[in-house]
Amino acid sequence: MSARLITPGTEAARADLSGHSRAAEDKRTTAADAVRRLVTDGAVIGVGGTNHARTPMALLIEVLRQGRTGLTMTRPLSCFEAEVMLATGAADRVMTSWVGIGHGWGLAPVLRRLVERGEAAFEEWSHLGIGLRYKAGAMGVPFLPTVSMLGSDIHRRLELATIACPYTGQVLNAVPSLNPDVALVHVQRADASGNAQIDGYQLMDADLVLASRRVILTAEEIVPTDQLRLDPARTLVPAFAVDAVVHQPMGAYPHECYGHYEADLDEFAAYMQAVRADGLDGARAYAAGLASHADHDAYTGSVDPGRLAALRRTGEELMPR
Repeated sequence: MSARLITPGTEAARADLSGHSRAAEDKRTTAADAVRRLVTDGAVIGVGGTNHARTPMALLIEVLRQGRTGLTMTRPLSCFEAEVMLATGAADRVMTSWVGIGHGWGLAPVLRRLVERGEAAFEEWSHLGIGLRYKAGAMGVPFLPTVSMLGSDIHRRLELATIACPYTGQVLNAVPSLNPDVALVHVQRADASGNAQIDGYQLMDADLVLASRRVILTAEEIVPTDQLRLDPARTLVPAFAVDAVVHQPMGAYPHECYGHYEADLDEFAAYMQAVRADGLDGARAYAAGLASHADHDAYTGSVDPGRLAALRRTGEELMPR
């Protein structure tokens, strides 16, 4: 039996998507309400962004706050949010191509400890392999062919099927579609219906949204639809694929959101200090601190305003004037 993550196929996911309302309705709500309605125990959650870029931290912390368990997290590259979710028992499986804390802190000690003890599962793919799984899910096809991972231990451990190209006979990996139960995505701006624009690297979020059966979107800004229409080519997320819209400034904090704020490396250091001092208990204590606030606004409100202002100033310097 393969250890590969299997989700309901593309036909079931497309049926879900076709049932979504096409009306331009107001989907604004709170993170607490969206998570309560759309994230269930045991769900497969697709986490938007990559590494510490545009991580939907407000939603992940809300998942912790509500005590969800048995989740599977899928993400192209992961940072310490994966360790926090695993250490607390919110998630017991992560599918990604890499987990690390960032430059200066190295790889993920909590993940390693949990996997070595058999208390969590780590399903490793190539970065491209995960992207192709999302792409297949978004396209509504059961698999996509690739040369990625051929001849590697990843190919062997995942028991990937191979196919022969019908035109050349070349042997290719057949990467299966991935259709998460719910995607958690953070963007720079969206309208009330869920049409959304992403500045900077788009990463895999557009495919993740279209592959997922349900989508929760947090946004730094909620803007009128007419503002998005001034530059429609930048609207990557269509409203019909989105189930809930949350206005959440600093929604990726302590990670970064391009053009708005940089990552708070002091928080990265605080997490690693807790882990080095107390191991798994340190990670759990750090997570408990995150979830102890009433909501994300209360969390960011507890941080030194001068520190946040400096992060915003640095982030805004990246934008054209």
